[in-house]
Amino acid sequence: MCGIVGISAEHDVAGDIYDALLMLQHRGQDAAGIVVCDSEGKLNSRKSMGYVRSVFQQSHMDKLTGNYGVGHVRYPTAGGAGKEFAQPMYVNSPYGISLAHNGNLTNSESLANELFHAEMRHLNTDSDSEVLLNIFAHELGKQREIFPKPDHIFQAISKTHRRCDGAYAVIALITGFGLLAFRDTNGIRPLVIGTRKGKSRDEYIIASENAGFASLGFETLRDVAPGEAIFIDNNGELHTQQCAEVYQERPCIFEYVYFARPDSTIDQISVYKSRMRMGKTLAHKIIAINPDHDIDVVIPIPDSSTTAALQLADELNIPYREGFVKNRYIGRTFIMPHQEERKKSVRRKLNILDLEFKDKNVLLVDDSIVRGTTSKKIIEMAKEAGANKVYFASAAPAVKYQNLYGIDMPATKELIASKKTDEEVCKVIGADWLIYQDLDDLIESARVGNPEIKEFECSVFTGEYITPVSKDYLENLENTRDDSSKVNRQAAS
Repeated sequence: MCGIVGISAEHDVAGDIYDALLMLQHRGQDAAGIVVCDSEGKLNSRKSMGYVRSVFQQSHMDKLTGNYGVGHVRYPTAGGAGKEFAQPMYVNSPYGISLAHNGNLTNSESLANELFHAEMRHLNTDSDSEVLLNIFAHELGKQREIFPKPDHIFQAISKTHRRCDGAYAVIALITGFGLLAFRDTNGIRPLVIGTRKGKSRDEYIIASENAGFASLGFETLRDVAPGEAIFIDNNGELHTQQCAEVYQERPCIFEYVYFARPDSTIDQISVYKSRMRMGKTLAHKIIAINPDHDIDVVIPIPDSSTTAALQLADELNIPYREGFVKNRYIGRTFIMPHQEERKKSVRRKLNILDLEFKDKNVLLVDDSIVRGTTSKKIIEMAKEAGANKVYFASAAPAVKYQNLYGIDMPATKELIASKKTDEEVCKVIGADWLIYQDLDDLIESARVGNPEIKEFECSVFTGEYITPVSKDYLENLENTRDDSSKVNRQAAS
């Protein structure tokens, strides 16, 4: 899960890209980067490890001149975590291409072998984003056009689709020619385009989410369709084409559960409203299972569960209270790489208001339960604050399988629900009662916003993957995603 943005305008765009990346910071906190192209075809860039505000100082921004460009915030899912993995990534042939990628290729290893042995391209990292960049660059180079037209670019995208499996939302800068965006044939990771009026032409933004569009003066135009490519040439003219022979809209359900901002709309579905519906269906399940419950108060675990918890409390006609005060300067614990770091972060991140817990039967609401570490620690805090009983509700079903499409889920063996019943999970985290959302209810909570979507990518709950996946790939992923492997990789870097 990364955040990507591209802007084409009449004036320098680095400032707008910077602001857009701030709005996408929740999607990646490992590294950030911006590349822009000026009127003379010169690239100006800056990328490094860290948050957006720490990577870009005013001295850097002053040098980032150019009227179209690409930005990226990284959350490592494939490859390491060093500076060389920061994006946008660049290849000089053909033309000079700078690419930002959100997602994960499931056949990157075989593609890397093809690139080296058949196409004689050197890869400097084990990043699937670098593989994707070189695949597209190779296919575009095969068009053998000194001055490529949109049709040549779209033909290269079509061939890229045929070769790549997995999830990829991409924004690329083709030096001297324009801005390109495309999305995998299932539309797993989000990508949306917006527009605003310039003095002499329309200006465009393409990004992972549209939450920041209004603050930059853009209006949402539409989502980029699965398999579609969009090219904005250096004159500001918009070109679009469906580049996939077979495509279907199957967005990742976890975007609505956790990742996306509540003020975003993804594939025409309001994230905020979908989370409200999650809270409503969860409340109905509580009533159906235990109509004589003794819940005194509903308290969310901030922030992604707040909307669902508020609607749940309303449906149950029970007081909603905010019993945790969040430190906004601590990163999202889900994307912290090591177990010990996550444990320490929970207490640093959340301060508890004892008065909301003392002598009460409390229902805590979270978006999901992954490892169970955070849930267990928070329940301990609630009981230490004097709660009589602590019940726990998850707005998502039990997470049982690793994700292959851009979410750095732990190894399956580290997922608390992978081999445990709901009752066993309840006991491990220390809750007096645990209730999960039903998968059908979760899907319907999202689908109501866009009935045209027939299927969502739900593999973390079902273990059913919608793209070809080899057994070797799954085994390798399992071995590289456990905490010990991450510690070793970070030590090596």
